[in-house]
Amino acid sequence: MTASFTQGPTDPTVQPVPASVVEQVDAADTTLHNPQRAVVSLGSNLGNRLETLQGAIDALEDTPGVRVKAVSPVYETEPWGVEPGSQPSYFNAVVLLKTTLPPASLLERAHAVEEAFHRVREERWGARTLDVDIVAYAEVVSNDPHLTLPHPRAHERAFVLAPWHDLEPGARLPGRGPVADLLGTVTRDGVAPRADLELRLPE
Repeated sequence: MTASFTQGPTDPTVQPVPASVVEQVDAADTTLHNPQRAVVSLGSNLGNRLETLQGAIDALEDTPGVRVKAVSPVYETEPWGVEPGSQPSYFNAVVLLKTTLPPASLLERAHAVEEAFHRVREERWGARTLDVDIVAYAEVVSNDPHLTLPHPRAHERAFVLAPWHDLEPGARLPGRGPVADLLGTVTRDGVAPRADLELRLPE
């Protein structure tokens, strides 16, 4: 079992959603008109990792136009793309959302949540307090460089596919096929379920 790495504040305040976004979604949030389904992955390998993931889930739930519908089991994962032992291991999870936010606004909120937990973007594959990625949004397939959908590397990452499959065994990654099939093509080495840890749905 990997020890918890405690570093920095563990109870940051997430900045309010911009007024323009609130105005855009208020009516839809009230009536739940045409909500879309989104899959979001979370990861943390600095600070209190489990508390950070829970804080991110709570912050997403506090967003107008977003409702967290399901939370996966926690996985512990060796860092991707770096020398073994050079970073603490990650805690990873996947959440399913219903949202009336368009993809670009959901991405803005994901970045705001990351920044509230002091995410630093100085190094690719660098250690991070929090990573919030939109894996899929409805059936959208887009090569927009600002937000590629589905996530361009989700199909090759067991730390995304395994917890997602736990939540939805019949799920499909748009443009790629069944998550179960994709999971069968990738290695699960270094990706282990943590049955002793649990994330909760927001109340």
